[in-house]
Amino acid sequence: MKRGLLFWLYFVVAIILAIYFATRTIMSFMGHGPVSVIRNVYLSADVNNKDLSGIVAAAGISPGTNTYSANLNVINARLLQIPGIKESAVRRLPNGNLTIRVKLYRAVASWTDGNYFYPLSADGTIVNQPSAENKPGAVTFRGEVPNDITEITKVATGLIGDLNYLEMVDKRRWNLYTNGGILVMLPETDPVTALGSLVTLNQKHKILNKNINTIDMRDPARILVK
Repeated sequence: MKRGLLFWLYFVVAIILAIYFATRTIMSFMGHGPVSVIRNVYLSADVNNKDLSGIVAAAGISPGTNTYSANLNVINARLLQIPGIKESAVRRLPNGNLTIRVKLYRAVASWTDGNYFYPLSADGTIVNQPSAENKPGAVTFRGEVPNDITEITKVATGLIGDLNYLEMVDKRRWNLYTNGGILVMLPETDPVTALGSLVTLNQKHKILNKNINTIDMRDPARILVK
């Protein structure tokens, strides 16, 4: 008798809960109830101390938007059109709000078209955020950029103050141009080591301050100065 009462009690409770959640779901889809609208958008990024307010605005999500009418794929595609965003993910929370997680490009250098300067990430991505002035202390590139500029950028920082820009020639080797008008031709094989040698040579002998036009380092056995 007791088991039979418990069975019917659990059965009634299950029915009530099913009706409750079904009603909440229907009301949410119809735009009624607290979980039916987006009241808050939670945004986070992989970079600290970054102003992210513009990203929420660009996502085009206004408070009060029906949470189930918001197309997450469309929002995500819109976010990926924002300069500086490398990856993004949008998720709908059980309370109707949205959470957005973005991964940003991290600038390690600058790229210039001769008029403006753009942030340049380590994987060679030129971020469409032009500036009339270059970032102080930034290594600058021109022309086509390979998929990895990490090592050459690190070594080139040793020439900041003398370096104007680096430019790839025929997709195979680098030319370096100084602020004093000197052309440095780096070798196709191991340009990073050659550039390191130039940094050391300049630190010891200030070669980039001398009255010369060209430093040819394409032959690993010798350096030609003109």
